[in-house]
Amino acid sequence: MLIQNGFIVDGINRQVMRGNVFIQKNKIKAINYSQGNDGFDDVIDATDCYVIPGLIDTHFHGCVGYDFCDANKAAYRKMEEYQLQNGITSILPATTTLAKERLIDICKEAAEYHRESDCFLGLHLEGPFLASDKKGAQNGEYLCEPDVNLLTKLQLISDGLIRIITMAPELAGAVDCIEKYHNRARELFGKGNEPRVQFSIGHTMADYDTAVGAIKKGMGHITHLYNGMPSFSHRSPSVVGAAMDEGAMVELIADGVHVHDSVIRSTFRMFGEGRVILVSDSMMATGMSDGDYSLGGLPVKVEGRYATLENGTLAGSVTNLFACLKNTVQSGVLLPVAVRAATYNAAEVLRMENVIGSIETGKQADILVVEKAGEGMLGEIRHVIKNGVKVY
Repeated sequence: MLIQNGFIVDGINRQVMRGNVFIQKNKIKAINYSQGNDGFDDVIDATDCYVIPGLIDTHFHGCVGYDFCDANKAAYRKMEEYQLQNGITSILPATTTLAKERLIDICKEAAEYHRESDCFLGLHLEGPFLASDKKGAQNGEYLCEPDVNLLTKLQLISDGLIRIITMAPELAGAVDCIEKYHNRARELFGKGNEPRVQFSIGHTMADYDTAVGAIKKGMGHITHLYNGMPSFSHRSPSVVGAAMDEGAMVELIADGVHVHDSVIRSTFRMFGEGRVILVSDSMMATGMSDGDYSLGGLPVKVEGRYATLENGTLAGSVTNLFACLKNTVQSGVLLPVAVRAATYNAAEVLRMENVIGSIETGKQADILVVEKAGEGMLGEIRHVIKNGVKVY
């Protein structure tokens, strides 16, 4: 396959260069900046289009009427199909705070589905180890203190699929749980074979000092920055200031609802282009019309871009990651920088940056061809290539 004459977006080097991408089987074989089809049978004309890596969403709960916590493989297929149509070629679905038995069922079903999916990279465990005062749209009935036995049980049942674990660091035993978990994982899976897990600060009342201590102990990731934590202020910098000072990676929901456009721009200035990860935090109403839905068993009302509980609390987003990427660019973030935040930075957190997340020779051919909507602006998706196959 040849993707010809497109504007290739290089998020790592902040460049946009006109050229061709050569794909052989499921890999990017070569990239050059000359013209000609070189006898390829399958040629995609990318004139007046941007060529960007497939997007990676490391935090979403559902879409098209389905919730990941339904623990249903048929639902997973529908969600994956929607994500692919919208340029999200790799997904890390998130759980919510539920009964332990339900989490076990979800992990079992996820392990089975992972064996038949090229898009499904693993799980983001969001709950039940969260602070009650910042639970957001999580079910308070099932919140509990960090439990290494439960964590390792879920990891075993999921066949090692849990890749991100969100936790409030101020809870009793939270920081100690990190080291205990890693030790237990080495025992269970064998040293060097244990699943790569990133502990993340989220749904927390932690102050600056508590957050700094947690980051130093291994919680180098922040779940949906600004949301589900104390506000960043000049006398109380809280988790946001700690993350900035200590080099943590931060998730950002750039749906135009959770975070103001000015704050989107400010976040990239504060954290730099290599530490911001765009996520959707989308729930089941994404891709659907307004109406009544649910998240983690809680009733949710959807009107326009807003999904809220009865008390007005935001209950995830109704915006997919591609739309979040477009909004980020429209807010004033440079296209290569925004693309990196939706691709390469997420791959780094998953330690898959040598496989996916950028258009480079030898990497997996997950690529989008997107119409230009003006200089540096994204329009509609024209083609989606997954593992070297044009799927849309």
